[in-house]
Amino acid sequence: MLKIGWFSTGRGEGSLGLLHFIHQRLQSGDIDAQIQFVFSNRAMGEADGSDRFFRQVNEYGLPLSTLSSQEFHRSVGGKFADHREEYDRQVITHLQEFQPDVCVLAGYMLIMGKEMCHRYTMLNLHPALPDGPIGTWQEVIWSLIGSRAQVTGSMIHLVTEDVDRGPVVAYSTMSIVGGAFDPLWQEVEGQAVADLQADPGQELALFKHIRSEGYRREPWLLAAALKAFSENKVRIVDGLVYSHSSLLSGGMYLGEEVERALEGP
Repeated sequence: MLKIGWFSTGRGEGSLGLLHFIHQRLQSGDIDAQIQFVFSNRAMGEADGSDRFFRQVNEYGLPLSTLSSQEFHRSVGGKFADHREEYDRQVITHLQEFQPDVCVLAGYMLIMGKEMCHRYTMLNLHPALPDGPIGTWQEVIWSLIGSRAQVTGSMIHLVTEDVDRGPVVAYSTMSIVGGAFDPLWQEVEGQAVADLQADPGQELALFKHIRSEGYRREPWLLAAALKAFSENKVRIVDGLVYSHSSLLSGGMYLGEEVERALEGP
């Protein structure tokens, strides 16, 4: 059985929804895995969103571990980045009883330092293709609009010190032209992306549709990747991604599994 560590700041509905989604897949037996622990860099009482997240974790009966990065920052002073490695060492000590096979970063808002990257095999879900834009999901969508992209997707990559550029584990693609997308592209024809960001901003219909279609697919990509790990179809050796004995330089394509899942039984 695959042992999963789950890292999340637990800020809002996205964190709640992704944990709920994967928990359901595990409970149904679709994936032969268990969440060994949930870790958050917030403590109870720091924010309403993370408090709701913690209550959900407890309802699922999952071991919850917290270590407030806010309290840590207050205690050391200065810039958090100057003390990131020390915070990570405290996290590692905090979690020393667990031995996860893989860890999932699901709305975890801290950058991982070198020691943490070497301690755990960590997976991050990024809402772009392997050669696509980096940054937040908002930055990714504006980049897609600015370049008039026709295809996007999501990827799961190993977490390294090179943010959003670790070795790709799995990915799926999605067309953002045709069908309902075409009239939305026509609405922004000839307009500079900077002007669209200023007004209407994230209320832009094209922006919202790209996000909603990507958001529908991301949990299914994560589930498909965890299932591949549980079935030994993909594994990590010395920071490299393998499918059986073959090196996967560009990751495993799981787009067909994602689209089948969206279509339903």
